[in-house]
This record gives sequence, structure tokens and C-alpha cells, in this order.
Amino acid sequence: MNTREKRLLILFGVVIFAVLNFYGYNLYAQKMNSLEQEIGAEGNEILGKPATGLIGEIALAEQNLAERESKEREMAWLAENEPDPEEGGAVQSKLESFVTNQARAAGLTTDRPKILPNDTEGVYYHKAIFELKATGMEDGLYRWLVQLHDPSSFRAVTSLRLSPNREDDTRIDAVVRVQQWYVPQAL
Repeated sequence: MNTREKRLLILFGVVIFAVLNFYGYNLYAQKMNSLEQEIGAEGNEILGKPATGLIGEIALAEQNLAERESKEREMAWLAENEPDPEEGGAVQSKLESFVTNQARAAGLTTDRPKILPNDTEGVYYHKAIFELKATGMEDGLYRWLVQLHDPSSFRAVTSLRLSPNREDDTRIDAVVRVQQWYVPQAL
């Protein structure tokens, strides 16, 4: 056999191998599909559910388990950090004193403090709302905002408007609305 015949024989061998692999894969895929359908039909008969199959049921169960674990972590955090029930007026005054004291500690000057009416529409939590205009240097203002916004204390800065001070370019005017969520005394 000469070299051309050997090359032709090798080429035919490779082509036959590729064709056999193609048919073999198709046969394997058909078997797997029929097996999945068979498992799905048996699983649906056992569970009495629409045709999703055991594989779909397992995926759904795993998803439900992950959601459950996530909700359990959230509930544990809430049980650990939830504030004690208080009266709305007391929460408002505590929020006002906290916000103004923190502003003074950060070197800010305050103006136009405004206690807004409590939002009592929530089923489990109500909100005390306080608005304040503060003026100061940039670093002090940012430190103050970081101290105000504390989700673990159920307190958040929900509105913030920054503008340069008209008299002094090195200072910033900020109008801040802070909300404190609290558990009302009588639900």
C-alpha cells in the first residue's frame, strides 16, 4: 500500500468514526429524553401534580429550601434588632434630639427643624419623620449623614438635598429628612 492509499484509509476511518459518534450521540439523547419523560410521568402520578417531572420537583424543593433559609435569617435578624414598642411622640422627640445633637457634634449649624406628623399607616411599624436644614463643611456633613443612616437602628435618610452655601463657597447646605421606624405601643 502506498502513502496515498494509507492517507485515504485514515481519512475514511476518521469520517466513519465521526458519523458513528454523531449517530451514537443522537441515540443517547433520545434515550435520555424518554427516560426523563418516564421519570416525570411516574413522579407526577405519585405527587398528583402537573407534568413537571421529578427533576422539576427536586429543583422546586431546592428553591423553596433556599428561600426558607433566607427568610429564617431575616426573621432572626429582626428578632434580634427589633425595637421595643414606644409611643409616637416619644420617638419623635428622641429622633429630633439625636439628629440635632449629631449635627452639632459634626460641627454643623442647624436651621429650620421641622417635626412632621407620624406616618401611622403601617400595620406593624409606624414612622416618625424629622426634617432639618444643616450647613457645614463637606467632611462633617458626610460623617453626620453616615451616623443618621443606620438600618440596624431602623433609621434612614429618606430625602437629601445638597446645595452650595450662598455666603461661603466652602460650606454645603443640606436639607435632610430622616425617618425612624418604630413599633407602636398598642397594635
